[in-house]
Amino acid sequence: MADILEDGLKKIGLPEEIIKMACPKLEQYINEIILYNSAFNLTNTSDHDELVTRHILDSLAAYKALKGIFGSVGAITVGDIGSGGGLPGIPLATCFPNVQFKLVERMEKRCAFLENCAALLCLKNVEVVNSEAERFPEESLDVATFRAFRPLDKKMTKTLLRLVRNGGYLAAYKAKKDNIIEEMDAIKALVPEYKIVKLEVPGLEENERNLVIIKKGE
Repeated sequence: MADILEDGLKKIGLPEEIIKMACPKLEQYINEIILYNSAFNLTNTSDHDELVTRHILDSLAAYKALKGIFGSVGAITVGDIGSGGGLPGIPLATCFPNVQFKLVERMEKRCAFLENCAALLCLKNVEVVNSEAERFPEESLDVATFRAFRPLDKKMTKTLLRLVRNGGYLAAYKAKKDNIIEEMDAIKALVPEYKIVKLEVPGLEENERNLVIIKKGE
């Protein structure tokens, strides 16, 4: 049987050299989640294969879409807002070694876990920030991404847009397109335009997954 992680990364379309570099680090990261999950309440499962499909591959299914954004912005800083156990920030930082990532998490014990993971995985492009989104410096990010986050209501959208520089992006991992449209209709005064990118997650083909991309006005 093919390795579930390596096989999944190939299906997503990651370059061979990135897969070769990232796989050992991602396996190490999965082992850390399994080891500390019960103490830190990091994810909803401690099963290795479920962690691969529902969390690692789900985070990296947006690789191509995000690469397009990162490439259009130049030398950039990406914030993973409400990082929790480091998803999607740590998988993305592993596969985008030349992009700077700030993992923004309000719970101190989870920040300790994230700092430990960044050190173990030798992720020099990761900084862990113990902060609520509301207290994070304004216009300090080129891209803000978030996953398993609460809905984009008016208050949260204003908070997130405040973190991003003009011309920057919000990239939200979401599920069903119908729900996204309903959610975005409620904030169309704040976000008149947005893009929905369909994500294909190996092993979760029956689960609808999308990335919502919002560009902040110049």
